[in-house]
Amino acid sequence: MLKAQTPRRVGSSCTRERIVQAAIRLYREIGYRKTTVADVARDVSMSPANLYRFYPSRRALEEAVVTELLEEVSAAAASAARTGRSGLERLNAIFRAITRMHEDRLANNVRLHDLVVAAGQANWPASLSRADRLRGVVQSVIAAGQAGGEFRAGSPMALACCLLDAMDAYLNPSRIKATAVRPAFNEMMSFCAGALGNAASVNAESFQVTSIGADLRSKSACRT
Repeated sequence: MLKAQTPRRVGSSCTRERIVQAAIRLYREIGYRKTTVADVARDVSMSPANLYRFYPSRRALEEAVVTELLEEVSAAAASAARTGRSGLERLNAIFRAITRMHEDRLANNVRLHDLVVAAGQANWPASLSRADRLRGVVQSVIAAGQAGGEFRAGSPMALACCLLDAMDAYLNPSRIKATAVRPAFNEMMSFCAGALGNAASVNAESFQVTSIGADLRSKSACRT
């Protein structure tokens, strides 16, 4: 049985959320490198010493912000996973949702995007956790597709890692600005459909997806 939160715990949680939202606003406006803990404390009308009671360091606060930003991406991917009927439709929807979230953040909130990129490149726990969750979602979709005869036999974990590695150029926020030559999103999804498909039940050439020029997904998602 779950224990009800005490008023003190609820208040602490609300204060933490206020601090994170203040940091997000400031990071969006002036960037995380230029924002100090004192700036965030001032924005929420508290002293830096009081803020440190909730986040013991600047890095801890940045980690909380990244967790919040990546949670938005994970929520969009999870919602997209429920929209398609076939496994391929669900995978396409998941990858499209992630791609769009990072593209939109790059276009409209580049300073927040820069923080997410920095966290991914430095393997912050928040980034590693998000990568693990994405791998888990993709693995479950593949396993369900195998059970229905849509996908080829094999380890769902291994196939998920192969698929995420193949789609890295479209799922990794650090590669959105990359100018390297790569196939269009729909071309790569068609290729992956052919690699995953059970030839007896899936015609990969008939699988159509919408082209999106984008990027995301951390290499660490397939680390063991």
